[in-house]
Amino acid sequence: MAVPSWLERLRAASKTALVQDGKRKIHYLFEDGKEMAEEYDVKTGQLVSRKWREKNTLGGSGKWQVEVGEPTSPLLGALESELIKESSSNPVFMRKDTLTSFQWRIRNLPYPKEVYSVSVEKEQRCCVIRTTNKKYYKKFSIPDLDRYQLPLDTAALSFTHANNTLIITYQKPKEILAAEEQLQKELKKIKPANSGDGDCKTQ
Repeated sequence: MAVPSWLERLRAASKTALVQDGKRKIHYLFEDGKEMAEEYDVKTGQLVSRKWREKNTLGGSGKWQVEVGEPTSPLLGALESELIKESSSNPVFMRKDTLTSFQWRIRNLPYPKEVYSVSVEKEQRCCVIRTTNKKYYKKFSIPDLDRYQLPLDTAALSFTHANNTLIITYQKPKEILAAEEQLQKELKKIKPANSGDGDCKTQ
């Protein structure tokens, strides 16, 4: 059974915790040098963000890649940001999970709901968004299912459209819900680095 392998990796990783601004921040350092940073809402236990970082070819730290949460905008100088600015009307794709589902939001999509179709491509292990007016196309994977080596299920996928935003929901399989519950119990045992003193530095 492959399910424990990802959980085992998480357990084996070196972890530090920090509680700040109503969020529990967990930093994982894996044996292969990869880093993962997660933020959970302290009250609900809901995942707010997840980022990954790998060493670059020269051995230095690479840039953080956002998997869950608001995409990070590159920090440009004041002058550059005036010159190079992504159009605010471009579609913005981001993942924002709930406790029971994976959820993606694509802002700035003004077309009515009937224009969209969202399907599962089981062989390619991804979901595909298409529009009948050919204005938007997007393929995206669900890394959590890949890590737990679970198949994609068409029945788990649904979508809705409101306020120029397409919201795609994929119900979490019971294996992932169980693993997340176990992980939450373990993360709560980690004593936050800033629990006793107020001058802890964040990552």
